[in-house]
Amino acid sequence: MMGAMPHADDAFRLVVLSPSAQEAGQAASRWARAGTLPDAAGIAPADGAAAAAVTGGGGDVGHGGPVGTVAPQAPAAVPAPEGLSAVAVPVSLRHVDAVRKALRAGVTDTLAAALVPSCLVGAPGVLVTDVDSTLIQQEVIELIAAHAGREAEVAAVTERAMRGELDFAASLHERVRALTGLPVRVLDEVAESVVPTPGAEVLIDAAHAHGWRVGAVSGGFTQVLEPLAARLGLDHARANVLGVRDGVLTGTVEGPVIDRPAKASALRQWTAVAGVEQHASVGLGDGANDLDLLGAAGMGVGVRPKPVLRDAADGVLGLARLDAVAAFLGFLQEA
Repeated sequence: MMGAMPHADDAFRLVVLSPSAQEAGQAASRWARAGTLPDAAGIAPADGAAAAAVTGGGGDVGHGGPVGTVAPQAPAAVPAPEGLSAVAVPVSLRHVDAVRKALRAGVTDTLAAALVPSCLVGAPGVLVTDVDSTLIQQEVIELIAAHAGREAEVAAVTERAMRGELDFAASLHERVRALTGLPVRVLDEVAESVVPTPGAEVLIDAAHAHGWRVGAVSGGFTQVLEPLAARLGLDHARANVLGVRDGVLTGTVEGPVIDRPAKASALRQWTAVAGVEQHASVGLGDGANDLDLLGAAGMGVGVRPKPVLRDAADGVLGLARLDAVAAFLGFLQEA
């Protein structure tokens, strides 16, 4: 489990989305069943389980299961973004770890799934997202480096840093040095060229409609994030500051680097500003630099995440649709 929850008996629900209703239902059934294996204390179904009898033989939920297990409740359809189908299954606290492990291993690029704590649904909260390859489709530093003819070199270092193979701050300084001498106008061009991940605007608008605040915290650069934040209507934005002198980039970062601890700190500060508990939050990210952010959140979701982050997430977006998070949180109930 990621961020600390308020009560030990909180229930969860497994929410799964796919362009195929059949695929979503089959995945939800398979992963929910992972949480109903027998233990030394006996057999206990997921909360609200429709099947109360021990079944035998094989097959999907509702058609029997391994001997000595109880079939969980069949997945029920819930509101989904356009072009997707979504289902949900209740999961009790005692089964959460097994179900979480199953979804982490099972989400493919046509699925999105999360274990959603009940306390996140129907109450105000704060959503905090990483930016590069999460809120937007690109890596900003690579877009800037392309103007210096060093995109491939910088991209290789970025990939290693996001896999957790390099210290993020050290790798950032190395990559920023490659930008030395570029005219500052390049930043404006890059800011205009960034493309939000599909569903980003839907998620942000739905969050605001349900009393949530939305912030972005980035290991990228404020000169690009600030225009994006204004464009998307974000409530908070925080990123590194690129050094500029005489109209050109100095190849340096001014002030402290936005690293793993800084991202978690932003979440804590923004939940305090919103007047909600820290567990009333969702963190989104894709790489190793987002581990602390997801760990501090009430629910951490990896967006096409690197393996190191996938292994620590409560939810995984295999398909690049941020509006899937709106379905996780029940924001589409009135749509």
